[in-house]
Amino acid sequence: MFNPLKLQEMLAKAGQMQEEVQRKLSQTQIEGASGGGAVTVVMNGKKQLLRLRIDPSAVASLSGESPDLEMLQDLIVAAVNDAGNKAEQNLKTQLSGLLGGMNIPGLS
Repeated sequence: MFNPLKLQEMLAKAGQMQEEVQRKLSQTQIEGASGGGAVTVVMNGKKQLLRLRIDPSAVASLSGESPDLEMLQDLIVAAVNDAGNKAEQNLKTQLSGLLGGMNIPGLS
């Protein structure tokens, strides 16, 4: 038989779990890199960029008559994508641990 109090308890617990996941995601720091470490980024689990570091060697090609800005831009995009992919994997890992192995579509 359907018990509305149980449903309310389950929804409250789900809300608490969601808050906990959000808190953990904002505290998690994930590093991505490209160009053998020429560009590194750090983002949190919410995929917010926190830091960007560009090695001076990556900027050396920017001096002169024909600076290679496109290469540096590509390295930055690749590093951000690397960190984003790692953040996505981290989220899936955290959620699967919280859900106790339940198979929910879209999270696997």
